Formats: sequence, C-alpha cells, structure tokens
Amino acid sequence: MDKSMVLTGNLAAAYGAKLSRPQVVAIYPITPQSEISEKMAAFAVEGELEAKVFRVESEHSAMSILVGASMAGARAFTATSSNGLFYMHEMLSFAAGARLPIVMGVGNRTAPPPWNVWCDHMDTMLQRDTGWLQLYVEDVQEVLDTIIQAYKIAENDEILLPIMVCLDGFTLTHTSEGIKIPSQEDVDDFLPAFDSKYSLEKSLKEDKPICLSHLSPPQASFMEYKYLQAEASNHSKKIIKEVDKEYGERFGRKYGGLFKEYRVDDAEIVLIAMGSISTTAKAMIDEFRKKGVKVGSLKLRSYRPFPAKELRETLRHVDVVGVLDRDFSCGYTGAVYSDTAATLQKIEDGPKVVNFIVGLGGRDVTFDHFRHMMKRLLKVAEIGEIEREGEWVGVRF
Repeated sequence: MDKSMVLTGNLAAAYGAKLSRPQVVAIYPITPQSEISEKMAAFAVEGELEAKVFRVESEHSAMSILVGASMAGARAFTATSSNGLFYMHEMLSFAAGARLPIVMGVGNRTAPPPWNVWCDHMDTMLQRDTGWLQLYVEDVQEVLDTIIQAYKIAENDEILLPIMVCLDGFTLTHTSEGIKIPSQEDVDDFLPAFDSKYSLEKSLKEDKPICLSHLSPPQASFMEYKYLQAEASNHSKKIIKEVDKEYGERFGRKYGGLFKEYRVDDAEIVLIAMGSISTTAKAMIDEFRKKGVKVGSLKLRSYRPFPAKELRETLRHVDVVGVLDRDFSCGYTGAVYSDTAATLQKIEDGPKVVNFIVGLGGRDVTFDHFRHMMKRLLKVAEIGEIEREGEWVGVRF
C-alpha cells in the first residue's frame, strides 16, 4: 500500500534509495544534493537503514569505496553534483569498466566558472562517455520511482552497469510535491536482494587466485572487453523498457521507458526536452494545439543509452524536430541535438532538426521562450529549410 508524503526531490531520492536497501552508502555533501546525503545518514542513525554509511573526505573517495563494495557483492549508493561529479571522473570510468551496478543520484548543476550552483545538464553531459547509463527525470515522483527502477536495471546479469539518476538542481532537488511512497514489502517483492554471481565473495578461492584490472596489451582482450561493455549498454534499452513496464503494472506509475511521448501521433512538429522543462513543453503543446497547430513533445528519459532506433520509428512521420539542450558542446552545438540529428538523418526525407540552447546556469525557460522557439519551427516547416542550425534562446545580447 502506497503512503502519501510531501517531499523535495532530494528527499524522494533518499527514500527511493532507502527502499532499495543499499548495503553501503558513501556520502560527501555538495549543493544542491547535500540533503540526499544528510537524509541517508539520518536513516542509518535512526535505524531505518541497515547499511554501512561512510562519510568520506571527497567524492573521489566516495566512488572508490563503492567500487570496492560493489565488487564484493554489496548494493551501493551515493549522490553528488557538478564539481563533485568531476572529482569522481577517474572512478566513474572504473566503475563502468568494471561492470559494477552502482546507482547514483545527481542533482544537476552547471559547470563553473563563473561560479554558479543552479541547474543545467553540463555536469552529467561531461560524463556521458564514461560508460554510465543516464536517466533524466521530470518530477519528484519520478525521482523516487526511478531510483528503485535503476537498481533493477543495473543489477540485471545481462547489464551490470552503473546508473546516474539525474534530477534538475533546485527545480526538483528543492521543490516539494505530494508523492506516493510504496511499502517496503512491495519494493522488496519488485527488487530482490542483490545476488551477483560475479562478486568477489563468490569468486575468491584460496586455491584459485584471480587478478583484478590487470594489464591488457593491445593484442590481448581489451577491445573485446569494451565491445561487451558497449553491447550491454545497448541491450539495456530493452531492460529499461521492461523494468518500467513492470513497475507500472505493480505500482500504477510508468514513465515511457526510454522516452515519453505527448501528442506525438499526428504531430508535424515535435519538441524534444529532458528533465523538468518537459512539463513546460507540454503546456506549450496544449496552447498551440488550441490554435490548430499539430505539435507534440517528447521527454527524453534515457540519454545513455541513446534510443536511436526507437526515435527514428517514433519521429519518422514528423516534418520538424526542435531539440532543447540545457548544455552545449563548446565548438559545436548541444549534445542531445548532435545525437538526435545524427539519428534522424538516416531517415530518407526525414525531419529537419533545429537546436535550441536554453536555461544554462539555471536561467528560467519561460513560456515566451517556448513561443519564440515554436515560431522558429513553424517557419522551418513552412519554407522547408533551416536558416540557422541552432540558436541560444534567452541570451541578453
């Protein structure tokens, strides 16, 4: 039976983690996720969480501890943001390469300088090639539910990869919403105890020593190992969809798996967004639908793995796609746009794709911004060509 509570996104992440019964938690505070770490420590002190909680001296140490814990067969959790995530970088690559199903909540915060603690997606985008799966959430309920789902995805024997659950800093981390919290018994039934057949606990034998992270010369197994890692990431698309479907059947809430469509079926123009601005996008879609414009929106939930094939199937009929990036790849365009454009160009006479850089450093993405972007997309649809590949929206120049 679900229980109703009013929680911030940070607290929802902590409750989701607690319900998942992690055995090792490593914490180091950083705005805007500190509340997640504080609440996990409080759960342990108050006897609500049976876990070893390590208060470490840095984010690098936090991930190092979880790497060891996960290798030993323990379910592991941490949370971080921005500079803390950057400080983890070395161990992020190790966790993914070692195929360790760690789950981490990331309160999205931009990359300084100038110094800034507000939201965009630069911090996680800068880590997109470390091998971690990345799921982006829209609201506080989805934060809690996705943390629980993430363990079931990561610990699947065909996947065994770490997952970041990304929630917009302050917009979600510090905003309170009424949500449903499933019972511990129901979560236990959905998410059994972690029992990896590959853990050190089962692998270490006195008469059969093993070597961890040994040197792999060019003609040894390195490239084959990375190939298998890449295949697991690609295969996770299937598992993400299956887990979300099962969660919906059990708890009555599901999030579209890899992405969630809104009025896309007959749309001629579609907006793609990630995170909390997906809600604003839907409000804009309704406004333009009332004017008779066939528009829709798509909330991209899984950025890594990127659902290329699935997007092509869904957007094949669309004339124009606008991609909203709360990030940019300096010297080119937004990261989500790059992947989307590369994906859709494989469709013969496929959609025109336009990039909008929005909301950097926590700047509001307003209804007027959305109206401006829709005006641009309508013009592209009318003339059948793109005048500008991308645009920074909301810059005061």
